[in-house]
Amino acid sequence: MESSSRVGKLGFRRAQTVRTHPASARSRVLLENSSSTRDSDPNYESRESLNSSNFVGTCPDMCPAKERIQRERLRDLAVFERVNGNPGKTSPSLAVKKFCRTLSSNEVHSSDLRPTLVLQNTLKYLLSLMDSSEHPFEVVHDFVFDRTRSIRQDLSMQNIINEEAIEMYEEMVKFHIISHQRLARHRSGPEDSSSLHYLNMEQLTKCLLSLYEVYDINRRLQFINKHEMEFHSFYILLHIGYKIPIMKESLSLWFRHLSSPILHSKEMRFARTLLRYFRMGDYKRFFGILETEASQLQLCLIEPFLNEARVQAISCINHSGYKLQPYPLEHLSEVLMIKEQELESLCCKCGLEVITDELGCKLLPVKQSSFHHPKSDIESYGLTSSDKFHSSLPRPDSSSNLQVNSSHGGTALF
Repeated sequence: MESSSRVGKLGFRRAQTVRTHPASARSRVLLENSSSTRDSDPNYESRESLNSSNFVGTCPDMCPAKERIQRERLRDLAVFERVNGNPGKTSPSLAVKKFCRTLSSNEVHSSDLRPTLVLQNTLKYLLSLMDSSEHPFEVVHDFVFDRTRSIRQDLSMQNIINEEAIEMYEEMVKFHIISHQRLARHRSGPEDSSSLHYLNMEQLTKCLLSLYEVYDINRRLQFINKHEMEFHSFYILLHIGYKIPIMKESLSLWFRHLSSPILHSKEMRFARTLLRYFRMGDYKRFFGILETEASQLQLCLIEPFLNEARVQAISCINHSGYKLQPYPLEHLSEVLMIKEQELESLCCKCGLEVITDELGCKLLPVKQSSFHHPKSDIESYGLTSSDKFHSSLPRPDSSSNLQVNSSHGGTALF
């Protein structure tokens, strides 16, 4: 049994009756071995010291009155918080508490913290802004990004680890996943995309780890939250195309600490299979299982990584195909589930030439020495479903199947 005074790695104090689960150890291993939350979160120390006291928030508004007045005086109001566009005027129905990096116990009072119900209403309001058409998505994302961090901060300070907290963490994870997809579709340049994507995905990873910790604390005997399997699968899917220091933890070690119902769930089997196909270079099966088994959130998370898989597939065909037999672009677009026009654009960005035969069909000549990986971030191409995909796909040469040795050492069948 754990003592009630023990504080978890993410700043949560465990309930006195909570047993130590293998999954709890998993979360601690992840955090200790992956550059540590202590190192990556500038607010870690303040949170841990604040958790030594029992704070119960009493703030009735989305933003404490003291902060609201101060920010009005400093004209520090986001566009969503201004009354009639006035940068020096806001109201309790518009202002939302900002995230603060440095806090001490002497600076925080109960009136500065929002209770569960207020946090729920605040999050609901923030997520409603995602559909705003008055401002660019980057502006909306920047505002919601900061204010949801503040919500997580208030949850941690008050040790709120109940089912309502789980629901809020899940909604915030969804926000970062949807933002991941939309930011990839609205890239305005390499500099913008690299910074926004990195920050968004960094917070997604931290939010996931916080959610896993709360899952572990709330688990009783064989009880598993109804969304837990899908949200655990996100951690696996992040290994397909995203690399940050916190993701260096070995998946095989992570799997060892998962409970059997989670590890063998449909969502986890899908994620593990998809990652295996990606690493093997079996891109036909990769896109096939993606279309038939992925949930909407899983698709949102994976979509910005699809171009990487497509570029690898194009590289395999270019280096291993038969030089006298150009590859039909129409067939390749069906396998890679991308529009033919978008695939042609992707090939050009890889330095490859696309030709047209006498029948007007686009072909990709192979063995081109000009192939290179795209030099900068490119627009995210979504998943284009094809009715032909479920049937037997036509081959470039009906007498044989083209097998392409991938750079990962596996064999991709097209």
